Amino acid sequence: MDLKRLRKKIDSIDKHLLQLLNMRARTILDIAKIKREKNLPVYQPQREKEIIERLCSLNKGPLKNAHLKNIFTEIFSSCTSLQQPLKIAYLGPQGTFTHQAAIKKFGKSADYINCPGIKEVFGMVSSQKVLMGVVPVENSIEGVVTHTLDMFIDSDLRICAEIHLRISLNLLSKEKDIKRIEKIYSHPQVFDQAENWLKTNLPGRTFLSCASTSLAAQLCSKERKSACIGSEILAEIYNLHILRRDIQDYLHNITRFLVISNFGVAPTGKDKTSILLSVKDKPGALYRILRPFSQQGINLTKIESRPSRRKAWEYFFFIDFEGHVEDKKIQKALSVIEKNTLFLKILGSYPKDETQT
Repeated sequence: MDLKRLRKKIDSIDKHLLQLLNMRARTILDIAKIKREKNLPVYQPQREKEIIERLCSLNKGPLKNAHLKNIFTEIFSSCTSLQQPLKIAYLGPQGTFTHQAAIKKFGKSADYINCPGIKEVFGMVSSQKVLMGVVPVENSIEGVVTHTLDMFIDSDLRICAEIHLRISLNLLSKEKDIKRIEKIYSHPQVFDQAENWLKTNLPGRTFLSCASTSLAAQLCSKERKSACIGSEILAEIYNLHILRRDIQDYLHNITRFLVISNFGVAPTGKDKTSILLSVKDKPGALYRILRPFSQQGINLTKIESRPSRRKAWEYFFFIDFEGHVEDKKIQKALSVIEKNTLFLKILGSYPKDETQT
């Protein structure tokens, strides 16, 4: 077949795809009507996860499953926005890794609102000015984001999803030749994470610290002979060239983000649950909290302590474990645990994000 005939074939396939996409969209609108009548939430991450897993199991290529997931994330985003505006708050400014994580989860059709701090993200969701919020909770190198954990102590919001994002630091510039770079803007933490690469590849340059990688990109976009370090999305926002990719010293740098909302989600079969508790101040108290998990065969994935800020030497414990709060073995464990706590709050059960990109 010649090129002209192959392109004609592509045009025919695209026409068919367009018809199918609009057929899907009309069906989504019918579903939305039923959801409104039954007062069901528009966003149901367990359903999206089921669709992706089913399609990946059917996929025979040449499209990779990762590409398939990206395509359907945008389809989900567009179809959800037909039901109601999908407003998502995130820790800003625009172009941060939290912004990138939000887009990874909800696609580009959502309406994103950046907030100056984690407290403001919680506030936007609590006041129902947005449907959901995205905040960082831990990094595989730097550890937990304590302010996010602290916000859950007094908040009634739920965790409805998690997002794993591989942190890729990129050298961005208006210039096309790295040899022309004389100064580099970025956040101090980012300079630390790319310290070895910078010493080896750009010795003797001037390094200028900024409050955020987004501000660094703004400054860089207005100057010649300068560069910045940040996420790939900044290149798109500020029309910059990507001179070098993955310049971070540790390539396996993953940040976990939480999606917070006013609603819970149904089980998917591959879930995680987060709880917050405070133990009684007596010998063996923590052991009595952890023992029921072992007895029920529940796998703990994280435990983190934070000062209560209410009483000296009193601590809250944040615990993540596999499974959904509706699982019988988890209900049995929690019923025993509750008897040995001063305070117990279920922060949410949600689908596990098993991706690392």
